[in-house]
Amino acid sequence: MEIVIVTTIITSLFLVIALAEPLATRLRLPYSAILALLGILIGAGAIFFLQTELTDALNPVAEAILALPIRSNVFLYVFLPTLLFQATLGMNLRRMIDDWVPILVLAVVAVVVATLTVGYALAWASALPLAACLLIGAIVSTTDPSAVVSIFRWIAAPRRLVRIIEGESLLNDAAAIALFGLFMGFVMLGVPDPTLQGAFSRFPMLIAGGVATGWLAARIAVWMMALMPRYERAQISVSVALPYLAYIGAEQSIGASGVIAVVSAGLTLNFLGPGRLAPAFWVNLREVWDLLAHWAGALIFILAALLIPRLLEGVRLGDFLLIAVVVAAAIAARAVILFGLLPVLSALRLSPHVDRPYRTAILWGGLRGAVTLALALAVTESFRVPLEVKRVVGILATGFTLFTLVVQGTTLRWVIGKLGLDRLSPLDQALSNQVIAVALQTVREVVAKTTGNYELGHDIVRSEAKRFAAGLDAAVKTAEESAEILDRDRITLGLIALAGAERDSILARLRERTISSRLADQALSNADRLIEAARSGGRTGYQRAAHVSVDYGRAFRAAVFMHNRLRLSRILARMTADRFEILLSQRLILRDLDSFIDARIRRIHGRRVAELLHDLLARRLEAVTTALEALRLQYPGYAEELERRFIRRTALRLEEREYETMREDGLIGPELYTSLMEEIALRRARAEERPKLDLGVHRAKLVRQFRLFADLDDAALRRLVRALRPRYVNAGDLVMRKDAAARSVFFIASGAVELEAAGQTWRLGRGEMFGQMAILMQRPRRAEVRAIAPSTLLVLDEARFRRLLRRSKTLQNAVRESAEKRGIDPERLTAA
Repeated sequence: MEIVIVTTIITSLFLVIALAEPLATRLRLPYSAILALLGILIGAGAIFFLQTELTDALNPVAEAILALPIRSNVFLYVFLPTLLFQATLGMNLRRMIDDWVPILVLAVVAVVVATLTVGYALAWASALPLAACLLIGAIVSTTDPSAVVSIFRWIAAPRRLVRIIEGESLLNDAAAIALFGLFMGFVMLGVPDPTLQGAFSRFPMLIAGGVATGWLAARIAVWMMALMPRYERAQISVSVALPYLAYIGAEQSIGASGVIAVVSAGLTLNFLGPGRLAPAFWVNLREVWDLLAHWAGALIFILAALLIPRLLEGVRLGDFLLIAVVVAAAIAARAVILFGLLPVLSALRLSPHVDRPYRTAILWGGLRGAVTLALALAVTESFRVPLEVKRVVGILATGFTLFTLVVQGTTLRWVIGKLGLDRLSPLDQALSNQVIAVALQTVREVVAKTTGNYELGHDIVRSEAKRFAAGLDAAVKTAEESAEILDRDRITLGLIALAGAERDSILARLRERTISSRLADQALSNADRLIEAARSGGRTGYQRAAHVSVDYGRAFRAAVFMHNRLRLSRILARMTADRFEILLSQRLILRDLDSFIDARIRRIHGRRVAELLHDLLARRLEAVTTALEALRLQYPGYAEELERRFIRRTALRLEEREYETMREDGLIGPELYTSLMEEIALRRARAEERPKLDLGVHRAKLVRQFRLFADLDDAALRRLVRALRPRYVNAGDLVMRKDAAARSVFFIASGAVELEAAGQTWRLGRGEMFGQMAILMQRPRRAEVRAIAPSTLLVLDEARFRRLLRRSKTLQNAVRESAEKRGIDPERLTAA
């Protein structure tokens, strides 16, 4: 086929893509369904014009459309990596990790259940071998993530639910294609009835090989991008090559799953990229991939739909019965997951509770699309697959896809309406009425001021003001007549708005380049948790999520364990530096939110709610400040280095703005502007390098600040620094248990603890020690110690403590003073 004709057809398809989105909005149908229907119409029209005798004028165009080189490899090697890779880049990976259990279980278990259900149902209803039936089951178990996610975003489903469905849909495709490869091998080898053990024994290797290949490819890509920080287009070019090289490398080199490799590469780049690459580049990279995925997704739907008329040419009457079996089995399998497994996960607190209407919408929204057709096409192209199997696979996969797109896709919004998911709740409706009234009042004030400044005609201003006042009066009347909003609900709505404003502020700082992309992702995840917690748990949920945002998490505790036991300090140093930067940014953002409460929330929800939100915000700010001060005490001077870095980055952004304004005003020419911006880029690259946190150096400084060690010489201090082990504890953590064996002494570097013994309570703070009495009296501990604030403790074992005690008179005096305060005879300690 001539290149001119192919180019003309492909560019014409872009016009179809451009028209499909507004058409889908106008018809209130899923975008993917419209693309598929248009593709079917184009393909059917081409066949019609070739076979009809009405006219031969369009025959060359029809022949060119039907002769397009559409092969399964085009879908699997060209379009699919783009779609999967972009989906992983668009994920909020930190929030996905929070829900990895339900995502993984739903994805893998859903695919396996759907494959087995459809496979065994077809084996019972047809004469096909079991391997072919299971192959069809794997093909039809893939869902279209873009269709499902867009539907849930349209009905304003909870964010966490959308996130779980998005992750499940993505991994669902990966698992299904991996299973497809397994059963395709059995069919081509002529194995009619494979055992499940034999079928799934290679599955772990397919996944493990794909994960390893994708991870390695992404690490190499990030390393290459980091070598060329000033060449953004070169970095984007590396990112475009990454998914394809990972896919081909996994498939052709080690026989692993290329789909898994692409997903692994995308997730790895998503995790490492924001910390290694410039924030502006990361934003542009995502925008480029969004556009590439939009084109790829639209083209794969249209091109796959072009094949549908041809795939259905050999359909027989009995095939419709088999299509009905596939439809019923696939829907039943998905219902088992949604109404059987999902409630169990919710009961075990591994998944958020999903109301029955949402589960029904998920069930009916399980649309299939281009991936299903591409896999079916791969079967029909294989010369090693029996002809009857190829015919049935093509017809059943195509018929099932048509059912989901035409029947489910066109009725989904009607189903959502019947379920009531497209209507506002009474609370949201009442709030909406109040928000409209407040907004119109604000608009009236601004318009009155603007018209006065411009000295417009008095009659015109009066006429328009009268018209606007009528609309405002109607809005106020509607708000007054709407259902009364309880104070509890107003607080919840105010907290959601406050967390939303915090999220907007983080995005603004990311655009201003005063916070790195990686830490912005973490801060955005914290803000999302606040929104979801406030929505589900009100004030209590918000406070709990706020506490988690400043708490030491499991990953931090694991890093401490690796530092203490394995002497691996790099991870702990990076996470501690991250914590420093996050807390500094969070403190600045929280201080700016007071004005948002007064300017926006007070006008909608009233003075009482605003005062309560001010109080909650003050508590959060106090907790963040306390955590930051604890870090300052642990690592003297490092916070100041970060603050200087923040000031330098802010100054660079302001300087850049000034040059941009001067260029727009014509004060400087393009040559000078380019030179100035290149200079700023070099200075920004230096300013964005975060100072290195050396745990050993800072621990040495910290130890020297202890009054207890004041009389030790430098050599003794160095030995002590090596012997002390840091331990991080949160408020409420049990540090020392009563009746436990005494093996260590604790020195408080920062924070505070509460010691309880014999019905009495003592509070100890920075610079003090505990745990020494039981060691020196040679008896089990009689006290219980619990942290009352986030604290850093330095732990010294018994043998080293005794040697230190013999050398240090200051420490001996401190031990005696501590014993006297607790009513213990110091002579008993000396004798011990």
